[in-house]
Amino acid sequence: MLTHLIRRHCLSPRLFSTTFTAARAVSMFAACRQPAMVSKDKALPGRDEEMKISDKHFVLGNPMKPPFPDNMEQVVVATGCFWGTERLFYKRLPGVYTTAVGYINGFTKNPTYKEVCTGRTGHTEAVLVVFDPAKASFADLLKIFWESHNPTHGFRQGPDVGTQYRSGIYCTTDKQMRLAEASKKAYQAKLDGKAITTEIVACPTFYYAEDYHQQYLDKPGNRQYCGAAPTGEALPPPLEWDLSDEDKASTSTNPDVWSKVWAGCVFGE
Repeated sequence: MLTHLIRRHCLSPRLFSTTFTAARAVSMFAACRQPAMVSKDKALPGRDEEMKISDKHFVLGNPMKPPFPDNMEQVVVATGCFWGTERLFYKRLPGVYTTAVGYINGFTKNPTYKEVCTGRTGHTEAVLVVFDPAKASFADLLKIFWESHNPTHGFRQGPDVGTQYRSGIYCTTDKQMRLAEASKKAYQAKLDGKAITTEIVACPTFYYAEDYHQQYLDKPGNRQYCGAAPTGEALPPPLEWDLSDEDKASTSTNPDVWSKVWAGCVFGE
């Protein structure tokens, strides 16, 4: 129980030996309850060597690293613990070609999971989603994004506390940026004054996480964990977003995606 709390709130139990004391754990756990972003000059240095991962997606069988087919669209999103976020998108968003978990928008080059968990890299846990826009639009992806977590939680998501659990959309095109901002404004109006803390920026370097984290919830021996804490509010449709007529006309929606309110992780299938 103690190591479970440490793993999800701050540090991985892999960091601790069997001699790690309860007193030390409680002390470190308490320190993690008030997370703050590390400054660039105090961030861990990292390394030049890139993380080695499998060639193929464990579930979809497609490559997890580029180059990807020309007709695919890419975006990186963060909604808390990346295990559940990744599975939700490759199970529920139509037309997903591949996904991968990793770390983004920090200072440390090629960080490890243990380093990210210390809060000293500046990264957040995130998921690369590569999808076919002919089968699902970016607006469809945004619906699942906003509804599957609580974007007002700041440096936490549900029980998971730390700067590495912050919400984010890391856009690869100008149109993605416009739709992300417009959808944020529309969703904000549904949240009774609770300010959305989601960061929306042009996509910086995405660092792949360790191979054992990739598609973790579908691998043998996984621990079925979900820290999502969705609001239960539905995202208004794109026609109600503050967009230009051109953007509205070119933004389609998939009825299968918009027929429900999304709620966190996907288990049992």
